[in-house]
Amino acid sequence: MGAPVYKRILLKLSGEAFMGDGKSGAIDFGVVDRFCDELVEAHDLGVEIGLVVGGGNIFRGAQDPNVGPDRPTGDYMGMLATVINALGLQACLEQRDLPTRVLTAIEMRPVAEPYIRRRAMRHLEKGRVVIFGAGTGNPFFTTDTAAALRANEIGAEILLKATKVDGVYDSDPMTNKNALRYEELSYATALTQNLRVMDGTAISLCRENRLPILVFNLTQPGSIIKVLKGERIGTVVKGD
Repeated sequence: MGAPVYKRILLKLSGEAFMGDGKSGAIDFGVVDRFCDELVEAHDLGVEIGLVVGGGNIFRGAQDPNVGPDRPTGDYMGMLATVINALGLQACLEQRDLPTRVLTAIEMRPVAEPYIRRRAMRHLEKGRVVIFGAGTGNPFFTTDTAAALRANEIGAEILLKATKVDGVYDSDPMTNKNALRYEELSYATALTQNLRVMDGTAISLCRENRLPILVFNLTQPGSIIKVLKGERIGTVVKGD
């Protein structure tokens, strides 16, 4: 293929993507390996790659407030879960000789570098994949918001949200066989119709900075390369 249509991207991977069809908490490294093969291929095209990982396969922050830890404690536990996934992803990428750095919003220097925007930018410029762990470092914010924040901070040209469905629908395609998929929709429509593209804070942040969001199905092999070729897949969120 020719030159990719994007020079710098931010890919948001959910925690659920790490476990494939397995049970909650387990990382399916066979699935992660396939993701890594696509990331290596994208990197070989000269694309600078940032990733934000979720931790929902291990622990999801927002829980029933009447059971278990309070919201701030639960959110911090969820942030730590994202670091576990980030380290697993780093290990798989480096097995493929792809230089990778994990930067965390909560300092844990023995296992990762603390997040500093200029440091992240420098790593990207040097051709390293940068994995952002621990969300924003603050409770009450999702990893979707962390992805929108980091994408804007590093100057990504697009925010790619990898899911298990092939875009955004007007209703749940798992329960409604007649659900209609959008090829493109505006930030305003996503917000007002509560279409579950990302949480409202993340969408608003992208809207304010005119950062397009692409929601696509990462379980389909070759999806990332199709995006970089400029092929129309998934659902694009942009414009008012």
